[in-house]
Amino acid sequence: MKAIRLRKPGGLDALYTDSIEPTKPGPGEIAVRLRASSLNYHDYAVVKGAIPTADGRIPLSDGAGEVVEVGMGVTQFAAGDAVVSLFWPGWVGGDPLPSDLVQLPGDRSDGYARDYVTAPASAFTRAPRGYSHAQAATLPCAALTAWRCLVFDGGLKTGDTVVIQGSGGVSMFALQFAKMAGCQVIATSSSDEKLERLKALGADQLINYRSTPKWGTRVLELTGGRGADQIVEVGGAGTLPQSIQACRLGGHIALIGVLTGVKGEVPTAALMAKQIRLHGAMVGSREHQLDMVRAIETTGMKPVIDSTFALEQMADAFRHQESGKHFGKICLEF
Repeated sequence: MKAIRLRKPGGLDALYTDSIEPTKPGPGEIAVRLRASSLNYHDYAVVKGAIPTADGRIPLSDGAGEVVEVGMGVTQFAAGDAVVSLFWPGWVGGDPLPSDLVQLPGDRSDGYARDYVTAPASAFTRAPRGYSHAQAATLPCAALTAWRCLVFDGGLKTGDTVVIQGSGGVSMFALQFAKMAGCQVIATSSSDEKLERLKALGADQLINYRSTPKWGTRVLELTGGRGADQIVEVGGAGTLPQSIQACRLGGHIALIGVLTGVKGEVPTAALMAKQIRLHGAMVGSREHQLDMVRAIETTGMKPVIDSTFALEQMADAFRHQESGKHFGKICLEF
């Protein structure tokens, strides 16, 4: 079978094709014929060498395909089942322990840029009914991050106002989940074209943060001075002050990205005065993913896919991601 590996220290030219031998599943394991993956910023950081990993690592944290064989004792899956991977295979549910977050496919262990994998059955969940493998492959990192932040940590409810930043994978899933729940969504972006596309997906109010750099004040205006109930913060240090300004008293900010930097000043007085819950989060557990899959099946929500590439075109797919021209998830099908 085929796999894409990464030579240290990384770089798009350091990706190369290798062959791997399929292994039969042992007790508690399943063998999966992988059919699709999707790209995340975390994958890009690994491949570029910003996140060091082992020489010859197989990248990509997201994978989807069908079960071809199950090992002894596996009862939740059968051959032919469509399945999707987990970002944290060791985190089953509840509050995570450090030992639950040791394994991370495509980073601390081999990922899903390959045709075939044998792994513990607990490293996968079923894919949503009616989803293609590419659609399922968009879920483990970006969708589950948005789901956990809004629904599990944020207690999303009908009538809430949610602010999303940009049109990256997490932000777009946050928009879709918020609209599923009957919420108002305020979208920010530096591109009027992307803002209009976000509006077509259901965004109720639009803010171009280039022409309105103090967009936190604009959110207050749009909400009659109350502020947003939840903000999905993908920028980090550079945008957090505006998120605090935009948030309501007792609101929730989910910090899930550091696109503007990993360090910066935090207006702690404003954070305390507004009694805001500032919560750092990285994806979610197996229980979170099972809940998300059920919600997706109930509502029929489908992810937005920008483009698909072959497995051998992974470097080109990352270059497309690097360009920032995509709208929605970039997928690999194989």
